[in-house]
Amino acid sequence: MTTASAQDAFVEFEHVQKSYDGETLVVKDLNLTLPRGEFLTMLGPSGSGKTTCLMMLAGFETATHGDIRLGGVSINNIPPHKRGIGMVFQNYALFPHMTVAENLSFPLEVRKMGRSEREEKVKRALEMVQMGAFGGRRPAQLSGGQQQRIALARALVFEAELVLMDEPLGALDKQLREHMQFEIKRIADNLGITVVYVTHDQTEALTMSDRVAVFNDGRIQQLAPPDKLYEEPENSFVAQFIGENNTLEGVVKEINANRAIVQLDDGELIDCKPVNVSQPGERTRVSIRPERVEYNKDRLQDGAHTLKAEVLEFIYMGDIFRTRLRVAGNEEFIIKTRNAPDQVRLQPGQQIEVGWLPEDCRALDA
Repeated sequence: MTTASAQDAFVEFEHVQKSYDGETLVVKDLNLTLPRGEFLTMLGPSGSGKTTCLMMLAGFETATHGDIRLGGVSINNIPPHKRGIGMVFQNYALFPHMTVAENLSFPLEVRKMGRSEREEKVKRALEMVQMGAFGGRRPAQLSGGQQQRIALARALVFEAELVLMDEPLGALDKQLREHMQFEIKRIADNLGITVVYVTHDQTEALTMSDRVAVFNDGRIQQLAPPDKLYEEPENSFVAQFIGENNTLEGVVKEINANRAIVQLDDGELIDCKPVNVSQPGERTRVSIRPERVEYNKDRLQDGAHTLKAEVLEFIYMGDIFRTRLRVAGNEEFIIKTRNAPDQVRLQPGQQIEVGWLPEDCRALDA
């Protein structure tokens, strides 16, 4: 999904800043626009500003500077309960003394809704998350995954157009978490709701999102659909933070619009795509994804660049082989190859050549 224009913008952050002590900015000049129906994930390490942005949108934190708008209306001075936003937290925040149905009915009672309408909405919300038969149970009688579904149903019960989720799957085990990722995405797509989702789990972000905003140090480093973020990182931070990545250090020797020649620190010259470098003499970190590197000679494409390598570790992982090599002085150079009948199995200590295409190799900031 592309960037929303001002006309179809639903959620807007304009020059938003946040400081807790009046000096240090936790969020720095944030400009971000979401169209209706988008699933946007804010991804980043702890302390990068992503949760603060979510809390400002929810109304639990106040922006120090700038404007936050919902449907074209500034919500800076509107209290949280009047913003009509659904929230889902990691700890579920369900009332233990109430049944599931009572938990869902509570936000509707606060809004002074009549009983029959409340019951109808609760029934519909429980069906959305496939929990229709659980209305009479207490939260303690539910598994973690079931509690998380109820927390989601409560966010959906008053038909909020915008749902905010803060690390909602963090407490679940791996298998259930993966199942719930697809479940939440399916529900969001079916209902056409707008979701702003916060996580530090990159796989979750890539799996669920229309677009991902990668945060670091209070700023968005890159905002893009998952495939573009992974295939075309714009700086070293994004390349390292999203997925597994190989880096080789060097200096730019020559550069034009679509080609940079980099001399690696061990003296080797390689061709790269210049992304975040501008002139000869600049230090650079060259980025190559593990699955773009090949060591079977007959599979190397024309124009591939090759380097000598020493095998340090060869690990069988079922569907793939993961090989750790020493390449140009880097002992953490990883290759991932599909487990295929013709794939050569390597031995530690073996001397081989590895290769990749210049367009798969990006010269980024040092």
